[in-house]
Amino acid sequence: MLFSDEILKHRIALTLIPEVGPVLARNLVSYCGSVEKIFSRKKEILERIPGIGPVTAASIVSHQSFERAEKEVEFIRRYKITPLFYLDESYPARLKNCEDAPVLLYQKGHADLNAPRLVSVVGTRKVTGYGKELTEQLVKDFAAHHVTIVSGMAYGVDILAHKYCLKYTVPTVGVMAHGLDRIYPSIHKPVAEKMIQNGALLTEYMSGTNPDRENFPSRNRIVAGMCDATIVIESGIKGGALITADIANAYNRDVFAFPGRVSDEFSIGCNELIRQNKAMLVQTAGEIAQVMNWNTETKTKMPRQLELLPELKEEEKVLVGILQTAGKTDIDTLTLKAGMPVSKVSSALLNLEFAGVLKSLPGKLYELI
Repeated sequence: MLFSDEILKHRIALTLIPEVGPVLARNLVSYCGSVEKIFSRKKEILERIPGIGPVTAASIVSHQSFERAEKEVEFIRRYKITPLFYLDESYPARLKNCEDAPVLLYQKGHADLNAPRLVSVVGTRKVTGYGKELTEQLVKDFAAHHVTIVSGMAYGVDILAHKYCLKYTVPTVGVMAHGLDRIYPSIHKPVAEKMIQNGALLTEYMSGTNPDRENFPSRNRIVAGMCDATIVIESGIKGGALITADIANAYNRDVFAFPGRVSDEFSIGCNELIRQNKAMLVQTAGEIAQVMNWNTETKTKMPRQLELLPELKEEEKVLVGILQTAGKTDIDTLTLKAGMPVSKVSSALLNLEFAGVLKSLPGKLYELI
C-alpha cells in the first residue's frame, strides 16, 4: 500500500527522535492516535503519556527531523524502496509481536515477509567444509517445503545460505545492519542484486547509516523475530549466531542446532546450545520439518461449540473461535487475529490447555481437542 510523502515523512521523523525507541514510539502512536498528531501535541500533554516524562516530551516538541526525513522520502521513491510501518498489513506479523521490534522497516525486493514458513539460517563467519555441506543440503531440502530463508548477509554461513537459496530457487531475505544505499561487505553486492529478484533486502536503518559494530546485534533481533525458527549451522563459543539464538529463545521461537565433534572449534557453540537445552539437536531438514509440523496435513474435524464452554473468559472465547475457523494455528497468527498483546494470548492459551480445551503442538502450534 502506498502512502503520501507527508505520512511517510512523519513516520521516518518518529524514528529520529532522541531517546524514543520502539516501545515509546508505539506508546506515543497509541495515545496520540496517529504519528502526525505526536508532532502537534503540546509538551504538557505528551508528559502524561506513560514512559515519556518532561525531558522526552521536550525533546519531541523541539525535535527538528523533518528535513532529514524528507531526504529519506526522496531516496525511497527514487530507488523503489518499500517502507513498512508496524501498523501496515505487510509488516512482518511475527516480528510485530516482539516488544522491541522496529516501528519502521525498509525493504528492497518482493519477498513475502509473512510467508507461511520462515526460518533463519545463521552461523560462523569462518565456515568449514562441513558447514558448507550442511548449509547447501539444508537449503536444497527446504526447497521442497516452500520455506523462505532469512539470514544476515555476513561472511560465512549467512552468505552461503543466500547463495544456495539462489541456486535452488528458495526465496531469501537478507537483513542488513546499515542503510539500503550500500552493501556490506561490498563483495556480496552481486549476490544482493540477485536476491532482490528472488526475495528481498531488509533493514531498519536509513540510507547513509554505516555498518557500525553496535548495529549487528540489533539486526539479529529482526532475523530472529521475523521467523518461526532459527537454525544454527556452525558457531564458535562466541559470535553473532549465538546472540541470534538467544534472542530467538527470548521470543519463544524454536531453535535448532547441528552438532559437531567436541574437538571442532566451530562446533563448540552448537554443542553448547544443545547441552544447555537452548536448541534442539537436528541432523536433517526433514527433522526440522517434522518438529515444525510441515508434513502434517490438516484433518477436517467438527469444532467444539462455544456454547458448550460457558466458563471461558472473553479473550479465551476469541481464541477458541479463531481455532474453530482456522484449525491448527501458531501463536503469532493467533495474536495477530485476536488483536491482543502476546502476553495475554500466552496466558489464555495456557488456561485453555489446562482446561482441556486445546493442546499445544511442536512448532508453537495450537489445536482444539
